[in-house]
Amino acid sequence: MRYIIIGAGAIGATIGGRLAETGTEVVLAARGAHAQALAADGLRLTTADGTRVHRIPVVTGPAELGELRPDDVLLLAVKTQDAIAALDAWGDAEVAGGGTAAQRLPVLCAQNGVESERLALRRFARVYGVCVWLPATFLEPGVVSALCAPLTGVLHIGPAAGGTDARARRIAADLEKSGFAAPVVEDVMRWKYAKLLGNLGNAIQATTGPEQHPAKAALLLRAQREGRAAPAAAGIAYASEEEQAAARDGKVDHPPVLRGGSSWQSLHRGTGSIEADYLNGEISLLGRLHGVPTPVNDTLRHAANIFAREGLPPGAMSVEDLTALADEAAART
Repeated sequence: MRYIIIGAGAIGATIGGRLAETGTEVVLAARGAHAQALAADGLRLTTADGTRVHRIPVVTGPAELGELRPDDVLLLAVKTQDAIAALDAWGDAEVAGGGTAAQRLPVLCAQNGVESERLALRRFARVYGVCVWLPATFLEPGVVSALCAPLTGVLHIGPAAGGTDARARRIAADLEKSGFAAPVVEDVMRWKYAKLLGNLGNAIQATTGPEQHPAKAALLLRAQREGRAAPAAAGIAYASEEEQAAARDGKVDHPPVLRGGSSWQSLHRGTGSIEADYLNGEISLLGRLHGVPTPVNDTLRHAANIFAREGLPPGAMSVEDLTALADEAAART
């Protein structure tokens, strides 16, 4: 199989680089200065094993590859706000022997949140969810670090509609050979909803900084309380904290020098967008559909989007001000 990594940022480049190290055929799809750096200088990937430079084919879109191969696997790792454009572009690509990628090829949604699978299922016949536990850093073009050990990450995988199949097991085998734990599960979206609860703090970290603080922990607790109530009202199950701990413990310890998470990094790089609509916004959506107030998540989503839209630097807001905004929103509900 050949893996086409659509969005070779922190997650995509780490998975692609690790796959390439084992001799697996990989193509990286990226844009702008990052694509230029990858093509000119290679992917500089640092893991717990050290730093290596990988010379991997780089494209900016499917036209540069010509007809796709029947054995291609598309791994979608762009942020969810960029998923529709990527799915449309790659879904229409022709596959050797007839048909399009959307008709014939599997697409793996390796993103935070739970919306990308739904977007993909409208377009692709073969959609797989990937619950990503892979702390990684991407702050400059061509350079990515992922320092967990002894494994680089944990990637639960399974068909988005539920169940398991032989393709998921083959993909998992490639990932495990490349330094990941890759459990094949029948309920991958249950794992992704659980991961969503942890990602509700991304907006707090992005707007107020990655440093730990009791007030940040308290605000996250409030966001997660809403994050449990809204799915419960919708009848949505998610993996327990005990299940998640058992899946990760002893496999993906990372040093405390890790910088901010994915949303913080988006602001640091000045991308102009952030994934809060599909993290905190997912809880707001469920709350509105099922009558559960979500003022904290509404506030976090709104604040993160202002930061991205106006180009504000990460950490420019105090946690006291952010909490005050959440309190005001709660008072209005």
